[in-house]
Amino acid sequence: MIKKGLTILIVLAVLVGASLYIRQLGGPAKPATQRGDGPIVAVRTEPVRKGIIRDVGEFTGSLTPKSQFVVAPKVTGWLRRLLVHVGDKVQQDQLIAVLDDEEFTQQVQQAQAELLVAQANADNSASDLQIAQREYERVKALRDKQIASASELDEAAASLNAAQARLKVSQAQVAQRQAALKAAQLRLSYTQVKAFWEGQDKVRVVGERFVDEGELIQANQPIVSILQNDPVTAVVYVIERDYPKVKVGQQATISTDAYPGESFTGQIVRIAPLLKETSRQARVEIEVPNPDDLLKPGMFVRARVEFARKDGATLVPVSALARRDGRQGVFLADPNGSVARFVPVTTGIIEGQFVEIIEPDLAGQVITIGNHLLEHGSRIMVASPQEASG
Repeated sequence: MIKKGLTILIVLAVLVGASLYIRQLGGPAKPATQRGDGPIVAVRTEPVRKGIIRDVGEFTGSLTPKSQFVVAPKVTGWLRRLLVHVGDKVQQDQLIAVLDDEEFTQQVQQAQAELLVAQANADNSASDLQIAQREYERVKALRDKQIASASELDEAAASLNAAQARLKVSQAQVAQRQAALKAAQLRLSYTQVKAFWEGQDKVRVVGERFVDEGELIQANQPIVSILQNDPVTAVVYVIERDYPKVKVGQQATISTDAYPGESFTGQIVRIAPLLKETSRQARVEIEVPNPDDLLKPGMFVRARVEFARKDGATLVPVSALARRDGRQGVFLADPNGSVARFVPVTTGIIEGQFVEIIEPDLAGQVITIGNHLLEHGSRIMVASPQEASG
């Protein structure tokens, strides 16, 4: 019994000693890791800085020619010659294609012959009028001398009136045949298909070719398309949020995958007055000079438009923003880096990883990592980047 009691006492002594040892080990750690009921939070900070920030909109779209039209004949005919091909430069009023003109030439010749007949008839009518005029004057003179009767004078006057009417008809027929000749000549000229446009640019380019030589071309059937590629137009679409910021005259920077690292400067020239209901986007057209003909219609492009720019703005990383009790703000570390203070803020422009702070005027260090665990007055420990990421 005595041996058994000693064994129990020894076990109890060991347990008590172990408990005291564990308490001594754990006791100093508690005040180092806790403040009240909350733990110390390892955080990472970055300084509040002053700098330039821009409100930039980024949009995507495609390039289109500034103007584009198709060249088509006004008459039906066989395509005898096609004088241009895709990519060829063309001048104003340059001959593009030639249609078979045999039928139209024949129509011109027929109209010329009919005009000659009408002119001969008019000459004959003019001669008849002169004869009738002289006969009327002779009979009138005889009537004045009481030699000719009144009926003879009336008959001469009727003949004169009839001759005058025939002359007017023949003259009208001449005018009609002249118009028919001009129409035939115009139709003949339509067999010479030309590229016509108005504008200061004297040279454009053939974009597409739709027919081949030898085809029967119908009136108004496209032969080729003509493009104006300097300047080109970048067509992009802006969402409802950015629409009020877009203004005619704003500059835009255009980039395309065809020329990595290279950018082109354009200007907004047109803004659609409505947003499409299906996409809630509005069409915006940006005119881009293209003197070297590098940009081609159909290319996919990205457009950057600077809506606003502020110098000397107060900037913090976007990751520093937090919400507490429905308010947006940031956590500032005190100068000792031991306590976090929540400061409500009013934000402005966001560009990349930084946001503008309009109010209040901040300074110091803002907490960017670990702020989701903080409350106003929380104890913190500023960690190195490696510790914070761990």
